[in-house]
Amino acid sequence: MSVTLLAGSATASVAVATETPAATVAPTAPVENLIVGYKSSATEASSNTAAADDATAKGKKAGKKTKFDRRLGTGAALVNLGGATAPADAANVMAQFRADPDVAYVEPDTRAYAMAVTPNDTEYAKQWDLFESTAGMNVPGAWDTTTGSGVTVAVIDTGYVAHSDVAPNIVAGYDFISTSSEARDGNGRDSNPADEGDWNATDGECGVGSKASTSSWHGTHVAGTIAAATNNSKGVAGIAYGAKIQPVRVLGKCGGATSDIVDAITWASGGSVAGVPANATPAKVINMSLGGSGTCGTSYQNAINAAVARGTTVVVAAGNSNANASGFSPASCNNVINVASTNRAGERSYYSNFGTIIDIAAPGGETRRATDTPGTVTTPENAILSTLNAGTTTPGAESYKPYQGTSMAAPHVAGLAALLKSAKSSLTPAQIEAAIKANARPLPGTCTGGCGAGIADAAATVAAVTSTTPPTGGFENTTDVAIGDNTTVESSITVSGVTGNAPATLKVGVNIVHSYIGDLKVDLVAPDGTVYTVHNRSGGSTDNINQVYTVNASSEVANGTWKLRVNDNAGGDTGKIDSWNLTF
Repeated sequence: MSVTLLAGSATASVAVATETPAATVAPTAPVENLIVGYKSSATEASSNTAAADDATAKGKKAGKKTKFDRRLGTGAALVNLGGATAPADAANVMAQFRADPDVAYVEPDTRAYAMAVTPNDTEYAKQWDLFESTAGMNVPGAWDTTTGSGVTVAVIDTGYVAHSDVAPNIVAGYDFISTSSEARDGNGRDSNPADEGDWNATDGECGVGSKASTSSWHGTHVAGTIAAATNNSKGVAGIAYGAKIQPVRVLGKCGGATSDIVDAITWASGGSVAGVPANATPAKVINMSLGGSGTCGTSYQNAINAAVARGTTVVVAAGNSNANASGFSPASCNNVINVASTNRAGERSYYSNFGTIIDIAAPGGETRRATDTPGTVTTPENAILSTLNAGTTTPGAESYKPYQGTSMAAPHVAGLAALLKSAKSSLTPAQIEAAIKANARPLPGTCTGGCGAGIADAAATVAAVTSTTPPTGGFENTTDVAIGDNTTVESSITVSGVTGNAPATLKVGVNIVHSYIGDLKVDLVAPDGTVYTVHNRSGGSTDNINQVYTVNASSEVANGTWKLRVNDNAGGDTGKIDSWNLTF
């Protein structure tokens, strides 16, 4: 089969609080802790026991279960409010401290963030796909938290043609094209993944119906979208510009063979391939903007399953045939994130494949409208601008060019996967996929046939996986429940004050500490006893579940007692339900 491009209480140090009136800083967002500075003459300034008793008493007066947490280096006391507390409730506790003449100041323990700025890359303003509110992927908001550092993304594609805007983020790859005539480098497989060009000189050269074409430099375009160097005063910005790109060449003249691609998936994810040196920098994300007709074969599926078992997230393009993606491979494989394309208006791109097997959509653009003459470029500003080369056959000068395709949509999601893995290294491929889907936003336009969970939202997804508090409007249980070997345990949340039924997008945040999540089956049990399985013994030996799941609970009355039921189905590993929450 050949595939083609898809375009404590101890005594502490004396406090050094100044003898000034208590501060009156008011919280404007949910607060978890307060910082309390006692005057040096106060017993609470030097005794943790006294500070703890004071925190409990003042909290009781305000109707909150507050407790002394620890002493800061300045001598101030950190007071825990028992979880995320509404500004008004936190202010009530603060008022109790302010009324005490022994308190020098009290203020909310607020958060600080890295101050990300707009990249200075000269073409950034043209990258609507990253920042526009209508159909962009909301990437800049994620950069405050992560840029993808520490993660390698393998681009299994045409290879890489030297480009100064990508070069700083390139690590050693490999050329897996086994036929020298297709590779155009005079040999078979080798350690040089340089793109030699994939042009076809004449019609029919690559089979009946094939057309003469120039070289696409497709892999370099994909690489730029994922991790082009950023804030370097030139060119474009990459989505995960702190990540590294590993070029893995499988597509040459007339596409590429399944056998070569399967070996590339294996090697890129850290597996062994006979005759090929071990990969010194295995990828935690693989992007495959390629495919062909037909359903997923066993060879593809086995390679993908093994890659995912090694902890590598596999992202694939849905295909550009305006057809059901179930008839294309590797789009129809299991264990992948299957990406459809949207245009600048937030509609499904006219060419994009669709269907129930689509997981997510992302910007892929349109260089022309559906009604424009095929082959023409009438709306280049609405496509995806990235790194390229000006050579029509062999490499020429480096350049930038707008392309359209699910090939362009997939690297947006691969870049997001890298951001997530960098922000929280414990995330499994399944957790990364679930997070991307749970935090997508609806398409502002239409998608006939199905575009998955919606448009991927980088900032929302990164925020969700790094958050330590439940979303606003949620109900939470933070009481630990031990999970023993071969046991079933439950934790309950009583919901009240919600009108009507639960939503079709009920968010279930689960934080389970466990040393082998492959032992666990996790169910959400509705008030009427209906069971919704959110995790079913996947993830193998991976530690911990910290994930937000989306459940269609629209047939359930919202108010009532909901349960999180966890079944440990093996011996040797134990843990606890640390917390869980529901957001309606």
